[in-house]
Amino acid sequence: MESSMILIVTPNLRADECTEALRRATNEEIVVAESLHQAATLLRAESYLAVVLDQYLLETEPEETGALMRLLGTAIPLQVNLAIIGTERLSLEVRAAVQRRKREQEAARTAAVSTLRSELNGTVTALLLSCELALDVPGLPSAAAEKLQSAHELVKNLRSQLESSSA
Repeated sequence: MESSMILIVTPNLRADECTEALRRATNEEIVVAESLHQAATLLRAESYLAVVLDQYLLETEPEETGALMRLLGTAIPLQVNLAIIGTERLSLEVRAAVQRRKREQEAARTAAVSTLRSELNGTVTALLLSCELALDVPGLPSAAAEKLQSAHELVKNLRSQLESSSA
């Protein structure tokens, strides 16, 4: 299941204001961590759609920043200066990044399905041909012919499912 939470990492007093603005702009659950250490703990426990990192923390704690970046997984990292950025601008940037990530994921999913479908079609064709050739073997015992015919029907059903799912 895909995460839809957004993590804000900041000790900034405007965290509540930013949280509310992002909640309204994205309709996602917003979680706040006041330190990089707390954020690392949260990232180990949950996956997030995006992680908004306060530039102040990144500059003052470079070692913890590197460790945190390794924990992001598929989360979109957004580095912003929460002391000066407006909530409207923050909302626009996060919403744009989330929409971009969703488009990229959909494109990747579509490409993966297309590749898998192509590979399966080749295998299905080979299976159908093998079954048909085996069924034409002279002197094939009737029990073996029944099993091959059953396998042939199953593969034809699989081909039909693949064709209907691509339509």
